Amino acid sequence: MSTVAIMRKPAVTSVPIASVLAERWSPRALDASAVVSPEQVRALLEAARWAPSFGNTQPARYLVGVRGTPTFDAILATLNSGNRGWAHRASLLLIGVMVTTNEKGAVPYAEYGLGLASENLVLQAVELGLVAHQMAGFSADAVRSSFSLPEDAVPKVAIAVGSPAPAEVLEEDWRVERERAERQRLPLEEFAFTGQWGTPAL
Repeated sequence: MSTVAIMRKPAVTSVPIASVLAERWSPRALDASAVVSPEQVRALLEAARWAPSFGNTQPARYLVGVRGTPTFDAILATLNSGNRGWAHRASLLLIGVMVTTNEKGAVPYAEYGLGLASENLVLQAVELGLVAHQMAGFSADAVRSSFSLPEDAVPKVAIAVGSPAPAEVLEEDWRVERERAERQRLPLEEFAFTGQWGTPAL
């Protein structure tokens, strides 16, 4: 592997925030030789399982594929070509699925619940010294077909988890450049309002 330093891109914040939040980012450069242990996989899923949800309806479910298993290969095959080009190096691939009904009928805010669970999973990855990258670029229909999902189980996000690698493993210059690019967010004045819309809260 290249001796070029593995990148950290901590958030530049106006006040200090929790390190697990500041250190979270979504690299594509992953170490193809790194593995995740069963204990790490369990910790990721436990973190997701304990996310809040509307009325404790717990709509989040995950398809879990460790590299080298048929499930990993099946998930990888559902990704678009751009994501397959780097995600094959991940140690773990997941599909986040929201269950939209239960014994009481439609589950309110199911997508929000899956989002909360997935953020917990991603932050737990940071805590474990791993990185995670969430993706919309996959075929939900292919997931349904490959994994025989019931009608009320809706695939919404793919997640690659692994260990970081130097940007150069991406090979394509434009991908390396994007990997190195500065992280950006809206300023707080454009993010939080008070009194009326558009009036900065801070």
